[in-house]
Amino acid sequence: MNRLANSTSPYLLQHANNPVNWYPWGKEALDKAKAENKLILVSIGYSACHWCHVMEHESFEDDAVAAVMNEYFVCIKVDREERPDVDQIYMSAVTLMSGRGGWPLNCICLPDQRPIYGGTYFRKNDWTSLLFNLADFYKQKPEEAEEYAVRLTEGIRQYESIEFIAEQPEYTKADLELIGDNWKRYFDKYEGGTGSAPKFPQPYNWQLLMRYAHLMKDDEIAKQVKLTLHKMAYGGIYDHIGGGFARYSVDGRWHVPHFEKMLYDNAQLISLYADANTWSHDPLYEQVVDEIIEFSTRELASPDLGFYSALDADSEGVEGKFYIFTKAEIEQILEKDADLFCIYYHITDDGNWEEEHSNVLFRRETDEQLAKKLGLGVDDLLIQIKASRKKVFEARRYRIRPGLDNKILASWNGLMLKGLCNAYRAFDKPAYLELALKNAGFIVNNLLSQNGRLSRVYNSNTADDSPVAFLDDYANVIDAFISLYEITFDETWLQQAKELADSAIAHYYDEQSGVFFYTADDDEQLIARKSEIMDGVTPASNSVMARNLKKLGLLFDEERYAAVSAQLLRNIMPQLAKYSTAYSNWTILLLEEVFGTYEIAITGTEAETMRKEMENNYIPNKIMLGGTKGSLPLLQDKFGMSTQIFVCKDKTCGLPANNTAAALKQMAEA
Repeated sequence: MNRLANSTSPYLLQHANNPVNWYPWGKEALDKAKAENKLILVSIGYSACHWCHVMEHESFEDDAVAAVMNEYFVCIKVDREERPDVDQIYMSAVTLMSGRGGWPLNCICLPDQRPIYGGTYFRKNDWTSLLFNLADFYKQKPEEAEEYAVRLTEGIRQYESIEFIAEQPEYTKADLELIGDNWKRYFDKYEGGTGSAPKFPQPYNWQLLMRYAHLMKDDEIAKQVKLTLHKMAYGGIYDHIGGGFARYSVDGRWHVPHFEKMLYDNAQLISLYADANTWSHDPLYEQVVDEIIEFSTRELASPDLGFYSALDADSEGVEGKFYIFTKAEIEQILEKDADLFCIYYHITDDGNWEEEHSNVLFRRETDEQLAKKLGLGVDDLLIQIKASRKKVFEARRYRIRPGLDNKILASWNGLMLKGLCNAYRAFDKPAYLELALKNAGFIVNNLLSQNGRLSRVYNSNTADDSPVAFLDDYANVIDAFISLYEITFDETWLQQAKELADSAIAHYYDEQSGVFFYTADDDEQLIARKSEIMDGVTPASNSVMARNLKKLGLLFDEERYAAVSAQLLRNIMPQLAKYSTAYSNWTILLLEEVFGTYEIAITGTEAETMRKEMENNYIPNKIMLGGTKGSLPLLQDKFGMSTQIFVCKDKTCGLPANNTAAALKQMAEA
């Protein structure tokens, strides 16, 4: 066993028996590299990563390869989900060197952590040859290595940086139209999504485009959003037996997934499909939300409702083995009902993917189309398919399961909490609210220290009074607590969000640049202190904070929050039209600036009933507040004998409305 044996990270523990003399990231390894003047080999991945497993098996479990690594390098393993700050730096380096990144991420660094070379997956012979060459290069030409490290480190510090912009521009619909037209260039109008293969769900892209289509009245974009939501839900990227989405599809048809299931994807997809159902009601959207939540609580929830990080792509050493079926297996499970099930999910004797005779289940037709083709009633079709799915699910339970990454991360639990809140908004199911409150309680009780600082990673064995967390932890938890307030009108959650926002500003915000750093001012200092600017598979922490502070500024009438949010958007604005697809969450904030934000205050004994009625209407640019009591500035003097709705915008409130229809009419006329 190497030094990873004492880790709590499932990913590091996967490598604890490697012959490589792995160290976790920390003082011991970094001091050793300096003392022995050895290059550092930083290898970064995560537990559900298929190609990380492949490289481990081919290279890190091989005694000969390990001997080379141990002889010439201090070898450090990093779980990117526990230490995204380290991953961010070396991913920037590899992207600058090669133009692309991914995991496993392997970087060779000088003894002081500055990188000189890096890449992603390497075959065994290429890897060994590379290591010999780099060790020799450092021994023979240390000055050249130093020069390259200087240039590359400067590039890392400049990568994803933006300029401070003092002057406030005027935001207009023309700015939005430029962004919308840019998006349209990338649409796949047949299979949905953007581009070709591979295809990632990237939920916030479609959150933006749904809001854009609604507010800008753009039918082309609305059509693309609906197409994408259906294609993703019909595709093999969705687990039709157990619910939940895989991380991405390797093809352009959403058919063959990269089978790992990540909490952050599924959390955001709950929000997306829930909001889509309010925007454009569709039974498919409700089914998807319900099944993702059922999957998440069944397979990713701890006993006290913290959510684990991921399920592996592999089981029994084979990618996707848990999820795929031969036609013979389906026939054995379903007997006489197998034919209809195979038609519904395109299961064939030959199989529909690379494993011989194996099938990834997917759909093409709507239930109505298929029922008509087969001469069945839609209800009869659905009853038979539902019964067959249950039988296949029960049979699948006896298979060897994919590995579970049981880390509980603050950031991803924030995303999940917000998803549960949005599901409750859309479908008014008490079970969703109950789950949300239990998950929020877990965050407060286990990820929030007595000094008001968050911990990124839950560890039941320690009570850390000096926790380490990153900006995305604060951003996503604040966002979730604001959402929880809006569905409960319990100001405890809003006050908690405010305190976390104050902490984030104090420890992460840089007044000089007008941007939040990703790491706190009292965290470990790495070779660069970076900011997360571009939205990706999750929204950038700066974009989430900008939207949080916009909401908190309105809710608390706090100009300081509004000023930081405005500064962030000013800084990013020059990037939006040029690189629209990398700034989707920022563009949602721009939409809110152009169209304004409705502050809907509902007060009185029937506030909860009217809140639910209002939530049946798709109003993406709104915040909700109220209840039977409250201390927020906008609620002052608004508690009377009857239940009333106050619609405010741009610091102006309309006359109180006695019903939702009257309130909606005010908004339509505004």
